[in-house]
Amino acid sequence: MTDTGEFRCGYVAIVGRPNVGKSTLLNHILGQKLAITSRKPQTTRHNMLGIKTEGNVQAIYVDTPGLHKQNDKALNRYMNKNAAAALKDVDVVIFVVDRTRWTEEDQMVLERVQFVRGPVLVAVNKADRLDDKTEMLPHLEWLAQQLPNAEIVPISALQGKNLDLLEKLVAERLPEGEHFFPEDQITDRSSRFLAAELVREKIMRQLGAELPYQITVEIEEFKQEGRILHIHALILVEREGQKKIIIGEKGERIKRIGQEARKDMEVLFDSKVMLNLWVKVKGGWSDDERALHSLGYRES
Repeated sequence: MTDTGEFRCGYVAIVGRPNVGKSTLLNHILGQKLAITSRKPQTTRHNMLGIKTEGNVQAIYVDTPGLHKQNDKALNRYMNKNAAAALKDVDVVIFVVDRTRWTEEDQMVLERVQFVRGPVLVAVNKADRLDDKTEMLPHLEWLAQQLPNAEIVPISALQGKNLDLLEKLVAERLPEGEHFFPEDQITDRSSRFLAAELVREKIMRQLGAELPYQITVEIEEFKQEGRILHIHALILVEREGQKKIIIGEKGERIKRIGQEARKDMEVLFDSKVMLNLWVKVKGGWSDDERALHSLGYRES
C-alpha cells in the first residue's frame, strides 16, 4: 500500500452477489482469516469490519452479505438491507464480479452501485482461472460502459493476485484524516461473534447439499481460565430432522465440526480452546424479527 505522506482513513464497502469471493478477498487483504467462507451462497450474514492499518493509511473494509433476489424471510430481508446500507456511508466501493459469468443478482448489485457518488473499483475475481485472458475483454469493456468512472482491476482473491494494486488504488481514494481505530485492531466484532461464525462456517462446509439454511449459532459461555479458553456454543435449527443431520450418525458429524472449529479458534485467539457444542430446535427463528434481534441480527 502506498505511503502517501499524510494520514488517510476511510470506509471501503466490499459488495457483490452471494458467493463471488468477497469474504475471501477481505481475509487475504488482512492477511488472516476473519470472515467465514464456504462454497455456499449467503455464508456471510452480517456486515463486519476488517481494519487494515499500514503506515499512514487505515482502510476499514466492510464485508457485506451478498445481495440476492430471495427476499421471502426476515433473515433474507435483513441481509439485503445490511448490504444495501453499506453503500450509503462509505468512502470507496469495491464491486466484486466473476470473470465472465453474469447473473440477475450481479445486475441487481450493479444497479445499486451505479448510484454511488464516491469512487468505485470493480474487482474482477478469479481472473487467474482463464487460460486465454482475451476471453475477458468483451466483459471488461461492457463493465466499463456500465460504470464509466470506475477503475477495473482483474484479481484473484484466493491466490492473492493483484491485491497490492487494489489496495494502492483504495489508499489513493481514501480521504485525509486521523485514524478511527488503534493500529493493532483488526475488527469491530467481539471474540464471541467470531467464535460463533467459525462454528457456522464448519457446519456449512460439512453439510454441503444437505445444509439447512435455518441454522444459527449462539455463544453461551466464553471464559478464559488460566491457559484454556472455554467456549460453549449452541447451534439453533428449526426442525428435529435438521438436528439429526448436524449431529450425524453416532455423533460423528458434530464431533468433526467441533474439531475443525476448535483448530481455527486456537489460531485466532492464540490460546488452547475447550469447545462444547449443543444442538437445539427453535422453530421459525429465521422468519421472526424478534428472534433475529435477540440472536444478534441487528441492522448496522
